[in-house]
Amino acid sequence: MSDNALTDSFGRQITYLRLSVTDRCDLRCRYCMAEHMTFLPKRDVLSLEELESVAGAFIDRGVRKIRITGGEPLVRRDIATLLARLSRRLKSGDLDELTLTTNGTQLVHHADVLRELGVKRINVSLDTLDDKKFERLTRRNVLSKVLRGLDAAQSAGLKIKINVVALKGVNDQELPSLIEWAHGRGMDVTLIEVMPLGEIDEDRTDQYLPLTAVRDALETQWTLTPMTMRTGGPSRYVRVEETGGVLGFITPLTQNFCEGCNRVRVTCTGRIYTCLGHDDFIDLRAALRGPAPEAALATALDRAMATKPERHGFQIKTPGAAPAVARHMSVTGG
Repeated sequence: MSDNALTDSFGRQITYLRLSVTDRCDLRCRYCMAEHMTFLPKRDVLSLEELESVAGAFIDRGVRKIRITGGEPLVRRDIATLLARLSRRLKSGDLDELTLTTNGTQLVHHADVLRELGVKRINVSLDTLDDKKFERLTRRNVLSKVLRGLDAAQSAGLKIKINVVALKGVNDQELPSLIEWAHGRGMDVTLIEVMPLGEIDEDRTDQYLPLTAVRDALETQWTLTPMTMRTGGPSRYVRVEETGGVLGFITPLTQNFCEGCNRVRVTCTGRIYTCLGHDDFIDLRAALRGPAPEAALATALDRAMATKPERHGFQIKTPGAAPAVARHMSVTGG
């Protein structure tokens, strides 16, 4: 452990950074954002050099894994330049893993480059394999493009995990077939409970599907064997004996996992959120653009550790209630 490792007031060491490079996305998923979004002006978004400086400050304080997020990170212009710079820290041994989460629409163009730059595995968000349902969920008719992207990623040698948000009355009946499809292609799957982040055009009480119910249903047809496997995030994994594949569950609402939290998020504007479920943040952009950025960054990171809360307060109980956090997931970074 580094002498100046990032450790919060509850003794949790931060080894995992989720770094957003843009709030923009080429999809408009109904549980994530409104159809008509207002995105940030470019002047508010950190430059590639500033993003690299932020990542470097975290690496120097003990972060071993960085996940690039968005919005959709692959719509950021010159994203490969940032990844190339960060990959040097992989080669030097300062960083164990560089990865990203994507919706898959741009993978056809980027898969080979990602592999060349040291990215070994990626998460792809995909909630359905039904064309009409995909278009209704994302407000875009591009499922075939995503599937071609998955083909390109696997051809490039990338390990893929499919992230699926479980949505009541939308994809709940499809989950077993989606899991079988992914496992049949050698891809892991993680199911995620919908989170109350940002105002959307629908009521999340109509969308929320507890994963406790999903797991109970899956266990009527499959044998789910608990695993000790961990990938640095909040997933708890089982092996589906009948498919031979790995299945994860992320349960912010039905089973709080905050006691093992090892991560923070930095937005594309330089705000560090030490908890997805709280509005408190520390402004790193001001530190970066001030007269002594290195010292100011170090001070800001120390302040962030001191204010990281013990747990989130997510709830989805009352129809029509305001979201737990006003900002959208695309702003925070997935």
